[in-house]
Amino acid sequence: MNTGQSFHSGLSAWWRIGAIFTVIAGFAVLIFISVKAYQYSPPIPKKVVNAAGDTVFTGEDILVGQQVFLKYALMENGTIWGHGAYLGPDFSAEYLHTLAEDVGEALAQERYQQSLEDLQPPEREAVQVEIRRVLKQNRFNPQTQTLLFTKPEEDSYRRQITKWQDHFSEESRNGGLPPKYLSNRGELEHLTAFFAWTAWAAVADRPNKSYSYTSNFPYDPLAGNTLPGAAILWSALSLITLLGGTAAILFAFGKFDYLGWKRGKEELQPRMLPGEATEGQRAILKYFVIVALLFLVQVLVGGATAHNRAEPGSFYGFDLYRFLPTNILRTWHLQLAIFWIATSYIGGGLLLAASLGKKEPKHQTAGIHLLFWALVLLVGGSLLGELLGINQLLGNLWSWFGHQGWEYLDLGRGWQVVLVIGLVLWLILLFRVVTPALKDPEHQEITTLFMIAALVIPLFYLPAFFFNSTSNYTVADNWRFWIIHLWVEGFFELFVTTMVAVLFYQLGLVSRKTATRIIYLDAILFLGAGIIGTGHHWYWTGQTHLNMALSALFSAMEVVPLTLLTLDAWDFVKLTRGSGETGRQKRQLPYKWVFYFLMAVGFWNFVGAGIFGFLINLPIISYFEIGTVLTPNHGHTALMGVFGMEAVALMVLGFRQVLTDEQWRRPEKFIRVSFWGLNIGLALMVVGNLFPEGILQLSDVIHNGYWHARGAEYLANHTVRFLEWMRLPGDGVFIVFGVVPLVIAAIITYATMKRQAA
Repeated sequence: MNTGQSFHSGLSAWWRIGAIFTVIAGFAVLIFISVKAYQYSPPIPKKVVNAAGDTVFTGEDILVGQQVFLKYALMENGTIWGHGAYLGPDFSAEYLHTLAEDVGEALAQERYQQSLEDLQPPEREAVQVEIRRVLKQNRFNPQTQTLLFTKPEEDSYRRQITKWQDHFSEESRNGGLPPKYLSNRGELEHLTAFFAWTAWAAVADRPNKSYSYTSNFPYDPLAGNTLPGAAILWSALSLITLLGGTAAILFAFGKFDYLGWKRGKEELQPRMLPGEATEGQRAILKYFVIVALLFLVQVLVGGATAHNRAEPGSFYGFDLYRFLPTNILRTWHLQLAIFWIATSYIGGGLLLAASLGKKEPKHQTAGIHLLFWALVLLVGGSLLGELLGINQLLGNLWSWFGHQGWEYLDLGRGWQVVLVIGLVLWLILLFRVVTPALKDPEHQEITTLFMIAALVIPLFYLPAFFFNSTSNYTVADNWRFWIIHLWVEGFFELFVTTMVAVLFYQLGLVSRKTATRIIYLDAILFLGAGIIGTGHHWYWTGQTHLNMALSALFSAMEVVPLTLLTLDAWDFVKLTRGSGETGRQKRQLPYKWVFYFLMAVGFWNFVGAGIFGFLINLPIISYFEIGTVLTPNHGHTALMGVFGMEAVALMVLGFRQVLTDEQWRRPEKFIRVSFWGLNIGLALMVVGNLFPEGILQLSDVIHNGYWHARGAEYLANHTVRFLEWMRLPGDGVFIVFGVVPLVIAAIITYATMKRQAA
């Protein structure tokens, strides 16, 4: 095997071998876990029967109920097994606790002719033991594919149809849905059958095991759901991989002082200069204007969504949620975040590809225009389709052109096809412009890595097509997080790292060798832990304890590369310094604010993904925490703090590239305000609302059960409401001083560029 020099970068071929081995090994394990998801997912019975053999409901009713759940976008209102939105209840937990109470009441009346509440402690304890025995017993017959319900379970199912009808009729308790949002009796029966199945899978023991299909999630002592021992074991063992990995990487950085963003002794000449944009790069600027506008709309609908938790059913006295219910607002909030961030990456990729290729091919600008209008069609069409879909105006096409119903993958299947076509067109445009660099031995390797990092983005969106509205919920959630975690947190992260390395190389800040090494190093570190670590989302969704073991061990190691960001921060500072005679002379870089936003990425990556991510990823914490406010605490600091700040950095790069030094002075003032507004606003959200409320809710789960901490009664608590109002200062600073100045800077830059062209 050749272990000599890799391409012409001067790097050992072992870097390439290490990256390839990391990816192959990681996916071998992840595919194995995904196969197990099909084999060990909770079974959907052909029919549920009572003791007399009469059918209570069928497996088809369960799947139709799942479609009702998706069609009405209820995953953007509440959760199933902890996954979804936090405006309404966890439907599986609420059904399960109501079922446990109904079974207990029936047993108390049968044995003592009294209400469970009126029993003396010894009798009450005896009934509670029997509740756990009844619910934990798995009466599914795999030969006949039938599930037997006891009479109390059957009676509870029938009563809960009315319970859920009432729930969806009460604006003050349903998390901002319109009155009588779901009132069709047949749909309610199917939906309740689906909830009943999720509750059964959550409590009934797996065959030959002492825990349920969801590993006893959600936590509900009355029903017999308590923390499984495996969660304690693998949480403890994962700390070994964390400490061992941290020690190894710190040793490597101590021994090999060339690792990281190191400036060499040689003087490097920049290959990108502000104000010298090509025709294609100027055409890209309209992408960033749209990105800024989408960002503004996204934070406005996000603020309106969050406000419902502070003032249920009212938006400062206006009945906004009757016209725009929170499930569509939250859908748009998530979709717009993905759209504006991804569009910025697409524009940034085209911008840097043009600098690599140096000479733009014929009709490249026309292709950039075409891709732009395809993105406009995708964004506008999907957002409108989602609104029509939740109002049931698309008939049987709801999952194709309306609201598909899966959180983060809400856009209809037809719009997903448009997205993939757009990404393929983007790849073609990238390839056309970098072709000269691919043939140049000096730039071949870094350009090849750039194209590979871009190629995997459309490639790994394909799992979005591996499931549909009737897939087993465990299987669907498996593939859903291939997109949410692996596509976004894995390969988008890799692509951004590659773009930053290319940018620094093009600006003459690092050598080609350093830039190439950084790409390989990040691929090994981030994907080495992150691919298998994807499974930390599947602890409680019907997968096996093998997934829990592997995911806990590798997910803990995801923190390891994030610790290096503290070193990267200092390297970034040194990269902005010149090399005068004393070695201390500073020079002002024209792309200063690009660096500032990238340094913010390093900070929020360590805080949001590292500290807050590690806080909730251990199984022993995740069991009580998932679906509480600590999840969006991590989500906001990681998604906005990392991917959002990276997207803004690319926007600022685009702005600066098309303007001369003189022209830049005016928009730069707004960029400065935006930098501090975004970072201070995000910090205020965390300190004033997300973190303290998350801790408070976690405490309530531990003391009262998961169902209680996710219920309307808890959310009506005075302290909780106060903390929700404390979100307002952070939101206000973020929007007014963060996003609005960015929009103004985008408009000024675009107008200046157009005047210059005229």
